[in-house]
Amino acid sequence: MNRAAYTGPAFDAVDIIRTKRDKGTLSPEQITWTIDAYTRGTIADEQMAALNMAILLNGMDRAEISQWTAAMIASGERMDFSGLRTPAGAAMATTDKHSTGGVGDKITLPLAPLVAVFGAAVPQLSGRGLGHTGGTLDKLEAIPGWRASLSNEEMMRQLSEVGAVICAAGAGLAPADKKLYALRDVTGTVEAIPLIASSIMSKKIAEGTGALVLDVKVGSGAFMKNIDMARELAQTMVALGKDAGVNTVALLTDMSTPLGLTAGNAIEVEESVEVLAGGGPEDVVELTVKLAEEMLEAAGIHGADPAAALKDGRAMDVWRRMISAQGGDPDAALPVAKESETFYAPADGVLVGLDAMAVGVAAWRLGAGRARKEDIVQAGAGVRMHAKPGAVVRAGEPLMTLLTDTPEKFERAREALEGAVTIAPEGSRPANQLIIDRIA
Repeated sequence: MNRAAYTGPAFDAVDIIRTKRDKGTLSPEQITWTIDAYTRGTIADEQMAALNMAILLNGMDRAEISQWTAAMIASGERMDFSGLRTPAGAAMATTDKHSTGGVGDKITLPLAPLVAVFGAAVPQLSGRGLGHTGGTLDKLEAIPGWRASLSNEEMMRQLSEVGAVICAAGAGLAPADKKLYALRDVTGTVEAIPLIASSIMSKKIAEGTGALVLDVKVGSGAFMKNIDMARELAQTMVALGKDAGVNTVALLTDMSTPLGLTAGNAIEVEESVEVLAGGGPEDVVELTVKLAEEMLEAAGIHGADPAAALKDGRAMDVWRRMISAQGGDPDAALPVAKESETFYAPADGVLVGLDAMAVGVAAWRLGAGRARKEDIVQAGAGVRMHAKPGAVVRAGEPLMTLLTDTPEKFERAREALEGAVTIAPEGSRPANQLIIDRIA
């Protein structure tokens, strides 16, 4: 549906800025007017920047954040899956997952088809990478023929027939968020938890899913480095989801170490297929299964065994249908980087630390990511890791393989990896715990 025009009272932007500057509470009408006026261009960027900074410094209460999120949803379209049916006519529950982003975070790829095995519909609207965190669409676009852009009709048909879709979100969902995010990015206000939470949840609620599981990353490779801030963000988003009638839970998960053994695009697809084939790295399998269990429970589907569906090929069958439905060839060879260089272990001992941020920046510098939205990514670029924390390594053994089509990028990638590896005496154990907490 189209955005409804705002018909309430008008306010003065400077008065609203002063209210929040002086630690006051904004009324629902003030918030609704502010988002509508900024989306239409009535409020200038410098005024909204000042309000964002006041929110960063002084916060918002739950009612304010909920109203801010509702106003952002109202700035655009809202999808409706309530009429979704299987080809046989059975109603389908919708369930979705959102990750706050990390390094090697390929979980959406095996997760969406895995959850669809059990009769849930998974409308996974995803994005592209920016900076050191990879984008789900960039990974899937490494598959020959696969396309990210679907019409609403194509999405509904694929959900009905296949059960899962991973595609780009339409421009009509929460357009206020796109404008606000760009402003926050250049004004030092990205870290404001009320604004982060409303940014994520306005899009997810507008997507129309009935249940939502949030994977809130914490650690060096995550947006949230601090466990207390990550927990506050998770609690805020869960509350927003519940306020909007979406059954929402969150997991806090570790992102101090990359997920799996790959960080890139084609190589992460390759690893995801290994997971769907019943193999793959333990941490990717563990998180995929746990998130699938949470998504199914949140959708009211009880007693499912996602681990079994990975092992017996049912999830792979859905994957193949999902990729084919979007024009991709699930049997096609994936792109391979033209050049490679090896990064060796500097000493004997136990690998106890492999810094996720450093690996993510190295993959980005090799061409797997982008610095600006318009940049082109290399499908074959990235970092392939040969050991995870806990492994015994020997000096001179390969620890990582760096991959790119442009060998002049190796030097800066190596610079990113300086100090990324921590090796301790044998008998040492890494302290990382993959799933840290659950918030509902």
